[in-house]
Amino acid sequence: ASERMLVFSGNDRPGVMLASAVQRYINRHAVKPGRRAVVCTNNDSAYEVAADMASSGIDVVAIIDSRAEVPDRARSVVTGLEIKAGHVALRALGGRCVRAVEFAPVRGSSKRRVDCDLVAVSGGWNPSVQLWSQSRGKLAYNERIAAFAPAEAAQAAFCAGGASGEFTLAGSLEQGARAGCGAAADLDFSPRLDVSSADREESYSIEPIWQPDGRCNESDAFLDILNDVTLRDVRISVSEGYGDIEHVKRYTTAGMGMDQGRTGNMNVIGAVASLRSIDVAEVGVTTYRSPVAPVPFGTICGLREGSVVRPYRHTPVTEWNIENGAVMYEAGARWRRPGYYPKEGETLQDAVKREALVVRTRVGIYDGSPLGTFKITGMDSSRLVDFIYTNRMSNLARGAGRYGMMLTDDGLILDDGVCFRLNEHSYLLSASTGNADIVRMHIEKLLAVERPEWEVFVTNLTCQWMNATICGPLAREVVSALGTDIDLAPEAFPFMSFRDGTAAGIPAKIARVSFTGELSFEINVRARDMLKLWTACMEAGAPHGITPVGSETNHVLRAEKGFVSLGHEVDGTTDPFDLGMGWIMSRSKGDFMGRRSVLLRRESPKLRRELVGLLAQEPGRMFAEGAPLTPQGRKSAAEGFVTASVWSVVHERPIALALLSDGRRRAGESVFVRELDDVAEATVVAPCFYDPGGQKMRG
Repeated sequence: ASERMLVFSGNDRPGVMLASAVQRYINRHAVKPGRRAVVCTNNDSAYEVAADMASSGIDVVAIIDSRAEVPDRARSVVTGLEIKAGHVALRALGGRCVRAVEFAPVRGSSKRRVDCDLVAVSGGWNPSVQLWSQSRGKLAYNERIAAFAPAEAAQAAFCAGGASGEFTLAGSLEQGARAGCGAAADLDFSPRLDVSSADREESYSIEPIWQPDGRCNESDAFLDILNDVTLRDVRISVSEGYGDIEHVKRYTTAGMGMDQGRTGNMNVIGAVASLRSIDVAEVGVTTYRSPVAPVPFGTICGLREGSVVRPYRHTPVTEWNIENGAVMYEAGARWRRPGYYPKEGETLQDAVKREALVVRTRVGIYDGSPLGTFKITGMDSSRLVDFIYTNRMSNLARGAGRYGMMLTDDGLILDDGVCFRLNEHSYLLSASTGNADIVRMHIEKLLAVERPEWEVFVTNLTCQWMNATICGPLAREVVSALGTDIDLAPEAFPFMSFRDGTAAGIPAKIARVSFTGELSFEINVRARDMLKLWTACMEAGAPHGITPVGSETNHVLRAEKGFVSLGHEVDGTTDPFDLGMGWIMSRSKGDFMGRRSVLLRRESPKLRRELVGLLAQEPGRMFAEGAPLTPQGRKSAAEGFVTASVWSVVHERPIALALLSDGRRRAGESVFVRELDDVAEATVVAPCFYDPGGQKMRG
């Protein structure tokens, strides 16, 4: 069940909270939401909250109860607290937070004010009937709880506890036991009813009060907090002939917020009944549509990590990485991956330099498992890949691949990756880690909305195939020592190709792809085989000095090569021409996603920011990533910014990449990088600092 609010002027003011929320702050989080509080209610449940508030040190100055007679059971819970029976809150006073509550007798004209910084309200409880309603079960108004509750079932369903309108512990336990026995009996079992003992004297009573009388301002007496629906809005809806509850919902947007009416719908129904002078049961309820937000299994069984709201995603070698000293980072899409592997006494910079130098001179290994991987199959798969990529993919030979870019509808870069052709009607696509889900939705939307007639099937393989990438001049020697039935010779297994076979006796798919600029072999295996492959690679590479590398080192290696990266050079404002990659925009194939938008933008005379390299004129000076480039370093509009700044192990000096206005025409010029307290001068150079011809990775 979910608690509902009471309706009075200013009930959306900061400091006005549901009583159950106050109780949760106190008991679950050990937080006092206020120092001096007023409790406003029309039912028994708020008295337990008032007792908890008082025991936590909150000064509960008054309990304002609209019922003329408060049950002795409720009074006994809050001995010593002042109870204002037969009174209602009219207005919460204050500015950015509540300062006081104005209240008055239900029948009477005198008003009083009490100062406070917290107002706990409880207007009763609504059974969570959404799933029952979606199963086509009937609902009926229950006067005992002043809410709609499950009645006649349409399917083999049972309802118990708060969801059925039973709000006492003893009653809920008994109902739950009976429902469980009933379900078991339907499956031909003979269960024995065993109800745990509970306090049978617990009670719940309520006298609904759907709206205050004319003494409050209806314009800020909210019924639905999320969509700002007030009592005045409902009154106008009814007065204009939209009195049916379904019409009221659409006229006012009541119940259309994120909580789908959990806290406000019953008050809206009650207000409509009052305004139309009919029974609440006659008003009825709006239709509950799927989906009701499910409870994640992670919430039920507990999170693996205490530091995040949503659990990290781990690869099969996460524990190995931690055991071997890796400093773990959170990568895109909640993946946890190593940032760097420091040895004793090493700083981050020391470790990254060592790892990068190993990749450039010998061989390294990194975990590429979080990269998005999708299999595209179907008679129209070639049409799809040609449409989503800027360059042609349908002319690839079997086992061959090509680097490609995807654009959004407005012609800006969505993602980049590699596309391999597996057979006539099947392709394997890669996507960046952080954009894997976005790429999947991009493709599925295209197929569902734009091209529903295409016969294409998309399978997400990201978590099915794990990836160990061996990179460096000695990578071929390590893969050979690992043991494989694939011919690794450059002529038999060229750059940008894909082979099926085995590695270390494990079924594997190996790709010749490089994101470091070095000779690389991406070995893809089933998730259950990843740890075995990883340890085998470390053993096979030990004689060659193989070293695990993290994402910090990958950042250095890709910046040296001038490779673009999502979130750095691909920042949501760039197209392929801005990055010096106009060659990837095919001129020989037909239309593709974003093509027209790019060409229209290119017709504008406005200068664009283009990818360049930067070398600081001051030796050893490193720029801050994100630092703006401004004319002469003045505090003026930026003409670009630094996208990547690293220490190059190739040149033994800092290098940087940047997006600079009209950048390619300014090679050799000086530009100024403005940082917090300083301005540094840099020279514009080409954005590739290592092996511009690509001989290393093609070797």
